[in-house]
Amino acid sequence: MSPLLLPAPAPGLVSIASGQSLLLDVSRFGCSSALEIVQGMGRLSCSCEPGDAMTIAFLQSGDQWQAQQWCDQRVGAQVVCLEALTPLLLRPLPAGLASAGSDLVQDWTLQLLRIRHLAKAEQRLHALLALLVLRLGRRCGAWCDLPFRLSHERLAELIGTTRVTTTRLMSQLRLSQLLEVPRQGSWMRLAPQLVASAPLASA
Repeated sequence: MSPLLLPAPAPGLVSIASGQSLLLDVSRFGCSSALEIVQGMGRLSCSCEPGDAMTIAFLQSGDQWQAQQWCDQRVGAQVVCLEALTPLLLRPLPAGLASAGSDLVQDWTLQLLRIRHLAKAEQRLHALLALLVLRLGRRCGAWCDLPFRLSHERLAELIGTTRVTTTRLMSQLRLSQLLEVPRQGSWMRLAPQLVASAPLASA
């Protein structure tokens, strides 16, 4: 599915269906502008080469992506994409309205990098699932729910392994009753003990 381009001038609110992507073109968007997530969750990615997208952050309601950080880097603005993991409602923010404070994207990138440095693929998957639940999920009864699911190919990209290995590890978690991924749903759930015992959980 081809990414959408943010209209210029951007409307007050932009709606993106789940599974669709929005191309964040700084040359059109403006280096001093930002995009705020009003509702939903999304995956921010960039590519150094065509077809080689790298996940750099996950965003949810209240988070902002600021264009300034891309203006002085070699990464081309046209390769920054926001994928809707759930239906997204976005608000473009003109110069001066973006909030100051910590760099959310940089923090996510650091956490994902730390996960990639764990020695074993099962450790990396365990840490990634726990990080996603802790930041984007919620406790619901006997489970911790994540309101979206990622493909095994996407999980493999995030933990630096193959899709086949990821599928095997996910199957092991399901057989151990530590993970549920409904066939008809667009979400997944983890056992609280899996989240609590994750590598890097207390770091």
